[in-house]
Amino acid sequence: MSVKTAKNSKPDAKSFIDSLHELLTPAIWKQAEQARQSKRSLPRWKTQPLVLTLLVMTWCCGDSQAERFETARGFATVCMPRRRRPGKSVQGFQNALAKLPTRVLRVIAAGLRRRLLALLDLKCDGFFVFGCDGSSMETPRVEELERRLDPALKKQARSQVWVTALVHLRTGLLWSWRLGKGYSRERDHLKMMLSTLPAFALIVADAGFNGYDLAGAITQAGASFLIRMSGKDRLYTEQAVAIEKFSEGEVLLWTQQAQKQKLRPVRVRLIRIRAKDKRDVWLLTNVLDSKRLTAEMASRYYRWRWENEGLFRTFKRTLAKVRLQSRTVRLVHREAEGALLATQILLAQGARSLGSSSNKKQPQRCSPRKVLLVIRDVILGKIGIRKKEAYRKRLAKALREDRRRTSSKVKREWPLRAQHKPQKPPRFLMMTPPQKTLAQQLLRMTT
Repeated sequence: MSVKTAKNSKPDAKSFIDSLHELLTPAIWKQAEQARQSKRSLPRWKTQPLVLTLLVMTWCCGDSQAERFETARGFATVCMPRRRRPGKSVQGFQNALAKLPTRVLRVIAAGLRRRLLALLDLKCDGFFVFGCDGSSMETPRVEELERRLDPALKKQARSQVWVTALVHLRTGLLWSWRLGKGYSRERDHLKMMLSTLPAFALIVADAGFNGYDLAGAITQAGASFLIRMSGKDRLYTEQAVAIEKFSEGEVLLWTQQAQKQKLRPVRVRLIRIRAKDKRDVWLLTNVLDSKRLTAEMASRYYRWRWENEGLFRTFKRTLAKVRLQSRTVRLVHREAEGALLATQILLAQGARSLGSSSNKKQPQRCSPRKVLLVIRDVILGKIGIRKKEAYRKRLAKALREDRRRTSSKVKREWPLRAQHKPQKPPRFLMMTPPQKTLAQQLLRMTT
């Protein structure tokens, strides 16, 4: 993906409809229409009003899908006054949505990523820093969903849809996502999302994304990674290592299966971030140059990884997507795809209103809840869809709370919450002479 960063530090004042057109350009809608390839004409539900109604249903309020549909349909009609009005029934909307190929929504998401690269300055210290993590969404108790989706791990729980997401950590902006079955499939989801990354991308993840295969796939894709290590990881060194004195150094990531298949080891650098409570964090990266990625930068980026959890909180709590409401597999996936696309546009509106941040070590981020309230005021008519100054001023105030806390967020312990156990350091294995010879031969070979 070619990268063209934005030069304007302060965007011009735009109305809601102008901002929406800036993100979802006519070229993107044209590509989406081509991806639909509908053999049967649906005069009441063309691609643009169908997708726009789906997005607005995520933003607006309502106790049921039918109630949100009425609001979303009316707002989509106001946004496209020259177009033929869409259908009036929620059943017709759901039938049209079920026939919409998911590749249409993915084409729109890909076009939106290109627009974000052009409109926002997303680079930091020469990297596009992304965090990766996953979460689950519950579905209704329907026989079809229980048969075809992931079964619940807990008793009396519902079937689930898993989402793995990449988040731009400096802005908190949702970048790309993958839906499917979960339970240790996050690594496969990340491999599928590598093609969505721009050049000079750095993936920051926790210990669930470790492993030789994933590290090799990220390196082969031309990206970098910064992944936390745990006591389950094995790293090879040429000499014995005193773990008490270790702070930073090059090691080899190489499994026994890879050695048997004579696959190349992955040269990596291990960074130890010391903590006051002796819960040190061990981070593994394929950026071997310590000047390009310093220990201070690695520590800061890993602290930013909390933006992944913030994204899921926004999606599941702020936008009320803890439980999806569709009752068929086709509609469940399209509801989830549309809600994630709506979340991306919402966060892009907030990030666009801030412009480029001068202090990239402590960036200023938007408040998703406050941005959502502004968009809901537009939907309800309190702010005109073409009013520039009113919309710009409201968005400018939609900032996240930025203060240093003096007490813990946790007020009391929850009985069902699992206690967090700090990760143990990885194990160092000194290579034998045959392993050293094999590693040198494989590393000299061209890829």
